[in-house]
This record gives sequence, structure tokens and C-alpha cells, in this order.
Amino acid sequence: MRTGLASQKVMVLAGGPDREREVSLNSGKNIAEALKLAGYDVRLRDITPDDLSALNEFDQWGGDVIFPILHGPWGEGGHLQHILDERGDTYVGCASPAAGLCMDKHRTKMVLEQNNLPTPASEILSVGQPVTLDLPVVIKPICDGSSFDLYICKTSQEIDRALGKIHERHSKILVEQFIQGHELTVGIIGTPGYGRDGYHALPVINIVPAVEFYDYDAKYDRDDTQYRIGAEQISDIPQDVLEKVQWCALQAFSELGCRHMARVDVMLDAQLNPWILEVNTLPGFTSHSLLPMAAHHNGLTLPELCDRLVRMALGV
Repeated sequence: MRTGLASQKVMVLAGGPDREREVSLNSGKNIAEALKLAGYDVRLRDITPDDLSALNEFDQWGGDVIFPILHGPWGEGGHLQHILDERGDTYVGCASPAAGLCMDKHRTKMVLEQNNLPTPASEILSVGQPVTLDLPVVIKPICDGSSFDLYICKTSQEIDRALGKIHERHSKILVEQFIQGHELTVGIIGTPGYGRDGYHALPVINIVPAVEFYDYDAKYDRDDTQYRIGAEQISDIPQDVLEKVQWCALQAFSELGCRHMARVDVMLDAQLNPWILEVNTLPGFTSHSLLPMAAHHNGLTLPELCDRLVRMALGV
């Protein structure tokens, strides 16, 4: 399958210093292989704040596009993107302002609220401050991914234990009202000439973990997590509700200033009301990852998806 621009040189950047490093390296390997199948000249390189030599190699190579696929605060949250913006590089994914905004769950929720998009009630706590939201609540870092240090607390004792653990790593944390119901996610990608500004929502995925919640193991290691994709598989949610979830995800993508791709995580409560949790601007590309899964369900192979993203970065 050769759909890409054969003369274009793409450097895939993966790795990074954050806790999702291994996931990033896995994603980078898959993207590099897909782009080669699409016909691109591809190099896959590791990058960290202490080793930016890949960028010098990109210049010497005469590279055309950078495809960063790092997960976590440095590689996804705007720091790497700021370096690329200052260098004037062409790259896949959000520019640094939107990347930084979406990595910060609190700032993301503020933008959602300002634009009348539904998101669970929340508060920011420093060490020693009590939780004031009604139980149950979710306690999590303000800037992190893959459900690291995430706790669902149904009692005051569980809150005390969770705060004791999470404050070992984070001085400030986000406490959010827990929404009981369907766990959904919506991928957003670009299609030239399709919809507002060329972006559209992929089919909704309903995540059904075999454990209490969709934690790191359920996301990347376990094989018993179920993924129901699209209206034909999610028969217990009406079509108009799924369309509303897609609309909310697309609105969030737009209001947060995202580009090229993102994955929007949503909870659907018992009354079938959607609640936006967060927006991931560099979603994973592993065998368990949800944006490529939804794209494949929509008839888009991984080489075709990666080709489309590179073309969007190039503006062709």
C-alpha cells in the first residue's frame, strides 16, 4: 500500500522522559512502519529534554515533516511543541498553546465551561486541603495521562488514602465529581472538505473494562477489555445520543484549538447526558489504542491514517 508522498521525509519522534515512555516507543514503531508502507522515507528516533540530537539529524537529513508521538507532559503537553515551533518545523499534532492547554485538565475544564460544554464539577486541592465535593469523587493529577495516580473514592477513608498517595508525587491535584455510567471516547481527525474546518468525529467507542475502571493495565496490557464501536455495536445507547456525544467532542476539539487529531474522553450518565473528561492531543498508536481502532472501523487503515495526518501537517 503506497499512498504517501514518496519524496517526503518524515521523522517519527518517540520515547521522551515521561511515565508513558514505553507506550510512546511502541506507538512510534507502529507509525514508522505504517508510513513506510504508505511510501514515505522514514526515520524513527528517540528524543528527551537532555538529548535533542534527533532534531539536528532532521536538519542534516533534509527532513520535511516531524511526527511526534510522545505521551505525557513534556512530549505531549507543549514543551516539545514549543521547541518545534521555535525552530519553524512542520509537524503533526497541536501547536504548543493547544497542547499545553489540553494537558492541563483544570484549564481544559475552564474552557469547556466557558463554552457551555458539559464537564463534571471539580476543584483543585493543595496539600492539606479537604475535599468539598459530594461523594463519590475521582482524584487525579492535573497534568498526566494513562490513568496514572487516578483514584475513584466512594468513602472519606478512601479519600484520605488517595490524597496521601497522590500528594507524594503532586502538590496540587484535581478532584472531580464521579460520573457513573458508560465510558466513551471519540476520535477526531481531519478530512479535506469534510465538515467544519475539515474535521469530523470517528465512531464512538464504548469501553467496557473487566476491572473497576479503565486503568493503565486495561489500556495497554490486558486482553479482556471490551471495545464496542459505533451504533451497530452500542445498541443500548440511542443513535441521537451517540451523535450528541460526537458533537460535544467536536466542539471541544474546536474550542481548545486542536488540530490534525485528538481523542476526547466522555462519560455518559444514567440519564444519557454526556460529560467531557479530557482531551488527548497525541493519542496512542499501539495495538490497544482507540483512535486507530475507530479509524479502522471507519475503513481507514493505519498507513492511510498516518498518511492523512502527514498530509494535513504539510497542507496538501
